[in-house]
Amino acid sequence: DSPVTLKILQNWVPKISHYFDKEHYTYAGHQIVIQESIEHFGAVVWPGALALSQYLESNQERFNLKDKKVLEIGAGTGLVSIVACILGAYVTATDLPEVLENLSFNISKNTKDMNTHKPEVRKLVWGEGLSEDFPVSTYRYDFVLASDVVYHHTALEALLATMTYFCQPGTVLLWANKFRFSTDYEFLEKVSNIFDTTLLAEFPESNVKLLKATMRK
Repeated sequence: DSPVTLKILQNWVPKISHYFDKEHYTYAGHQIVIQESIEHFGAVVWPGALALSQYLESNQERFNLKDKKVLEIGAGTGLVSIVACILGAYVTATDLPEVLENLSFNISKNTKDMNTHKPEVRKLVWGEGLSEDFPVSTYRYDFVLASDVVYHHTALEALLATMTYFCQPGTVLLWANKFRFSTDYEFLEKVSNIFDTTLLAEFPESNVKLLKATMRK
């Protein structure tokens, strides 16, 4: 299948709010209110999260998350995890310790009244304590979700090791990212050397690519 070219839709709903840091979105028939924090990179909604949320909503037949075990790495504000939860998944949202408070707040606020599987929020520092905190014998995921996890930072090797660790045979990695720098393309090349990768969609206006990756047999 050739990749589809898409535009990130304006699922953002403008609201008069006393807080400059609250964003309102609508996905899968639910209004989602996201509290952002300007103190942390991870607590802002980036384009990759919008692209991945939109794609999951629009491609439920191709990627059916209902009753599937889903891990989001670098969950940030939690938007993608919330959408996955709405779509019926058992969600574990992970990020760095300093982001977890805002992440937990957004996820609990947006899922508490839903008749869905209760999502879990956990600390995950890429490349650290993976086999201790997430032993493969217990933690197997159908899907690993990641959006805008690749940018100008020093943890790219650790990120790749984390993706490789969690992608067991049968696991599907869905990764959406805004491609800005040569390092982004270099990381994509490394992913392609380890995984079977497919470009599912491109969002040219936002420079976002959405890829599917599975462990090479």
